Amino acid sequence: MKNKARMRKEQQLFIAEGLREMGLALQNGFEAATLFYDPEITPQKEVERLLENATTPPNKIITVNQAVLDKIAYRSSVPNVVGIFKNKAPTLLLEDSKAQNPLYLVLEGIEKPGNLGAVLRTADAAGVDGVFVCEPSFDLFNPNAIRASLGAIFTVPIYEMLSVEVVGFLKNRNIPIYATWLEAARPLFECNLTGPTALVLGAEATGITPFWIEQADERIIIPMSGQIDSLNVSTSAAIVLFEVVRQRLV
Repeated sequence: MKNKARMRKEQQLFIAEGLREMGLALQNGFEAATLFYDPEITPQKEVERLLENATTPPNKIITVNQAVLDKIAYRSSVPNVVGIFKNKAPTLLLEDSKAQNPLYLVLEGIEKPGNLGAVLRTADAAGVDGVFVCEPSFDLFNPNAIRASLGAIFTVPIYEMLSVEVVGFLKNRNIPIYATWLEAARPLFECNLTGPTALVLGAEATGITPFWIEQADERIIIPMSGQIDSLNVSTSAAIVLFEVVRQRLV
């Protein structure tokens, strides 16, 4: 299962590993079907401490030896605990969002799980109210996405939705859409982002599609002085999100 996206989707299961990552998953409403640990590496007290803040205790806790943990774990360096988790059916953001001044991030066609993980770490730090992932080329709980997020994939509300569904959600709530686009004339730093905001980022190679360019209330660009006109999507996300944070702190 750890290497097969189709199986993860069909069974609605994914693997998380490491005390920090599993702790964040458990305390943010993700249910562990099975938790494995090697008592030679991780004392039982550590596991008990891990479970103290769990919203739902694991269905099973199994002690295994190093060889078994090697087989289960995704990383080459075996972590101290591994869990098989059930995908948490997202409470529909369309119905339950209570954010007073929402900040949303839309990622269209993101290509690499590691980039998603890095973006989610930034989204967590910036206090993002939700991340919409539209038309990704991998399943959201890919092991590399989980690892790169350092557990932020469990702390930030994340939703895989069609672009048209996300646009409907945003426009029905009068949330302005700011689409990053290399041909835009409006610099990011000239935009008033103190109110409800949705920021759209696309794949590094192609950027956003015409659909989002047409739907955007504002097409914006990150000013750059060098000869390179492309930033890593996680870097771009950090710049635009923390410009929102900066404006809202003033």
